[in-house]
Amino acid sequence: MRVVPVLVSADNYAYLLIDEPTRKAAVVDVLDVEKVQAVADKEGVSIVAGITTHHHQDHSGGNKACLFLVSTYPSIPVYGGFDVPAKTHLVEDGGEFTVGDNIHVRCLATPCHTKDSICFHATDTSIKSQSGAVFTGDTLFLGGCGRFFEGTAEQMHASLSKLAALPDDTVVYNGHEYTAGNVAFAKTIEPENPAIGRLFKLAQENKVTTGLSTIGDEKEWNVFMRLDKVAIKQATGAEGPGAVMNKLRELKNNFRG
Repeated sequence: MRVVPVLVSADNYAYLLIDEPTRKAAVVDVLDVEKVQAVADKEGVSIVAGITTHHHQDHSGGNKACLFLVSTYPSIPVYGGFDVPAKTHLVEDGGEFTVGDNIHVRCLATPCHTKDSICFHATDTSIKSQSGAVFTGDTLFLGGCGRFFEGTAEQMHASLSKLAALPDDTVVYNGHEYTAGNVAFAKTIEPENPAIGRLFKLAQENKVTTGLSTIGDEKEWNVFMRLDKVAIKQATGAEGPGAVMNKLRELKNNFRG
């Protein structure tokens, strides 16, 4: 299993999820179909499926074009939640499917940013020692989380807790390149956390940070996944996880650092 990020706009990522033995790939959150197809051609892979994390245009906008563009691959499935346009396969929490012969994908419902948000956990059944990957759309970012457009702080806490239960070595592939802004905010909330210093260094040294973090890393440096820490409660002036999450999101929405 191999994942190739494709920057399809100023900060938007699509991905090719490649089953290397079969040279078959799923495209995650296709927006600019031509850019994704060009990378697929360069990699020498055939697109056999589409995967969409949520219905927002910058993640689902290429679905119809994808169906047209890859018409040489008959009946390509497009997996997505209930509001995703042009999907062919509705997925829900706990749903499963395969890409190629070897990649197993499990669906995790993570509502809040949108009601239909789904994260996709991929593992290679032929290489048991390889770390899994999780495509988190706009739910989990490196060092941050998505805005609560269609949900509540409690829902985001539940969604991030579900992702936190994945194996610590699971590699995170998020929907946007927001790491620099997220770490600047985190430093104001938990300034004594040495892990945030590591994230700051990572963001400084890499223009593309997606795929350079794991679930274990996020539990160390993502303040939205550390709601029980004393420093974060003090920074927010809140106690319960829902209240802390709500205040953190409010602070981040207004952050201009």
